[in-house]
Amino acid sequence: MTDDLTDDASRPELPVRKWRPAMLWLFAGFAVFAYVFDQLTKLWVTSTMTEGERIPVLPPLLHWYYIRNSGAAFSIGENVTWIFTIVMAGVSVAILLQLRRLGSAWWALSLGLLLGGALGNLTDRLFREPSFAMGHVVDFIQVPNFAIFNIADSAVVSGVVIICLLTLRGVGMDGTRQVAAPKSAKPAKPAPGSGGETVGE
Repeated sequence: MTDDLTDDASRPELPVRKWRPAMLWLFAGFAVFAYVFDQLTKLWVTSTMTEGERIPVLPPLLHWYYIRNSGAAFSIGENVTWIFTIVMAGVSVAILLQLRRLGSAWWALSLGLLLGGALGNLTDRLFREPSFAMGHVVDFIQVPNFAIFNIADSAVVSGVVIICLLTLRGVGMDGTRQVAAPKSAKPAKPAPGSGGETVGE
């Protein structure tokens, strides 16, 4: 999954790449995968475990620990559930509005994971107890010295990390890469005693 990016030191920015419909399908595939995987794992947890139950998987590194979280990812902000519902809905809309610029497979991956994860937790917010838009998210993955989380949280964080790496590398959403302009050559220093003239052949 690579992009045909060519570095050209003679110009600061490459021509804008035309949007490719294939990137939309790639984006949709990653988004659907993250969303379905998240919802299936939550269905499995709620149907096979009781809230508060803890099952060792790879002790002491990994346990399944079923809790319901009223806060954001990794149990942040548990007393303002409705705010996170609005934020996740806004993030989802913002991603969809940017799709016409999409021309990079890596951006398709990152935005797909981000959207799928956001929609996964948004579904919990909207349709789980205690009420509409105030629902508690199902979390069940527990690792040492870290908050309990779920697949949607993992997808969101993975998407954000990839976006940060792409930004640091100068890869735009349309697949073009920002290239630093070449440094101008330094003038030759005059030789001592030459009256300021440069020495050459």
